[in-house]
Amino acid sequence: MTKEDILYDYLRPSQQLIADMGRIKGDILILGAGGKMGPSMARLATEAIRQSGTEKKVFAFSRFSDQTVADELKTYGVEIIKGDLLNDAELLALPDVPNVIYLAGYKFGTTGNEPYTWIMNAYLPGKVAEKFKNSNIVVFSSGNIYPLSEVVLGGSTEDTSTAPVGEYAQSCLGRERMFQYFSRKNQTPMLLYRLNYANDVSYGILLEIALSVYDGKSINLATGNVNVIWQGDANEIAIRSLLHCEIPARILNVTGPETVSVRWIAQEFGKIFNKSVNFISCEEQSALLSNAAECFKIFGYPSVTLKQMVELIGKWVMEGGKTINKPTHFQEREGKY
Repeated sequence: MTKEDILYDYLRPSQQLIADMGRIKGDILILGAGGKMGPSMARLATEAIRQSGTEKKVFAFSRFSDQTVADELKTYGVEIIKGDLLNDAELLALPDVPNVIYLAGYKFGTTGNEPYTWIMNAYLPGKVAEKFKNSNIVVFSSGNIYPLSEVVLGGSTEDTSTAPVGEYAQSCLGRERMFQYFSRKNQTPMLLYRLNYANDVSYGILLEIALSVYDGKSINLATGNVNVIWQGDANEIAIRSLLHCEIPARILNVTGPETVSVRWIAQEFGKIFNKSVNFISCEEQSALLSNAAECFKIFGYPSVTLKQMVELIGKWVMEGGKTINKPTHFQEREGKY
């Protein structure tokens, strides 16, 4: 199984996305498109446009430190713009498109690099919001802005009071506040997309647990429950969210429907690999969890199930598939990333 096989089978646009793409008016700009989700999102949007029979472009903006990513996207018809959002001239030179998906942010390496974290996550959003004040903007945020909650409660809802732990999570709330301010000031329709957590064969919580089981490492159960969603489903919801931006900015939790046991995940991978699983610690009563019932009301349930994700990732690990070394740190309980 190649990554292309998985993209073909699990990242094809749904009929709902194709229909919504016909209703999205104008071009789409993905800011921060060179990261984990951006390339597949740009490709998905381009394919949905093609199948919808509409005339619009997808622009992908990033530094694109890996030129092969930019080159591959070009082959699918994505318009590539290379640059740095922190460069005022490059930001202002971006095309004034009607639809913006904002993926830019900084997480890994926050501890010890706090000033850059705040520049990227809280200062830059204000400048982007001013530049695109006449656009619909879907703003990627994080479930980290919520406090840890008791597992039995089923996760934080959009009405739960924010209580971010640590500077990364605090800066994510700063990003939201900047966009919320400019949504009201400039009457810009926005949606704050609180994601928690996306998974692909090359990265994510499921892969991290799978690799630990495969390598015979002990699984720490202190954070004993998580939320997961397939990257393709998360991408599709992000694109379709362009039709659900509001003034003031709408808030939406995006994740899978289950409160998933880390112990269960590890044991499932143990079965796939035919390996015993070692655990340390015990499950705490609280975890970082989100309730995405509102998301499912709007968009329906994810198309790729938890069991499918586990089986795909298990096969990928056994075949030695390429992975991205960007751990989620989902076990972190004190906000140090």
